[in-house]
Amino acid sequence: MNYQTASFLIALVWMVSILIAVPSAYFTTETILVIVKNQEKIFCGQIWSVDQQLYYKSYFLFVFGLEFVGPVVTMTLCYARISQELWFKAVPGFQTEQIRKRLRCRRKTVLLLMGILTAYVLCWAPFYGFTIVRDFFPTVVVKEKHYLTAFYVVECIAMSNSMINTICFVTVKNNTMKYFKKMLRLHWRPSHYGSKSSADLDLKTSGVPATEEVDCIRLK
Repeated sequence: MNYQTASFLIALVWMVSILIAVPSAYFTTETILVIVKNQEKIFCGQIWSVDQQLYYKSYFLFVFGLEFVGPVVTMTLCYARISQELWFKAVPGFQTEQIRKRLRCRRKTVLLLMGILTAYVLCWAPFYGFTIVRDFFPTVVVKEKHYLTAFYVVECIAMSNSMINTICFVTVKNNTMKYFKKMLRLHWRPSHYGSKSSADLDLKTSGVPATEEVDCIRLK
């Protein structure tokens, strides 16, 4: 993929996302929701008139298919094919330590992909499930006392998926956690090791492997 194609696809994704969100932004307003008798709460959400309920349900089902069903099916098929290639395809050559390390890296990638897919489903399924029950079977949840609390909880869980993805990539796909742990060990090391650690790190920066510890840091 060249630069022009990548730029076009990025712009297209943003444009389509904005267009899909326009109806939601247009109909979102502040309203007073009566939870129980003599108890009212201010709620910010999409308010569609009664004669527009059919359009709203059609719009929601469209978004549900595009943002949840479609991605889950696509990721499942793609990740299954990728996992099949990475997990079961043999690495050519003798089973040296380098080959075994490559196989472990492959399988770690497979586990990462499965973890991302599982996290996506677990985070977004409660949100869409709650929304489907609320919009298509309103009498089930609207009268519940903790209706708003449940909605905000499932919404927070759904939005946390982006954070979970970032954590997965940072902790699994690179050595960020290894360097972080190394920094903690150096920071909490007894004071009489302080000058030695500083000297070792200075030598490491200059490219001179003075100690075994510096060599380990460089290898990682």
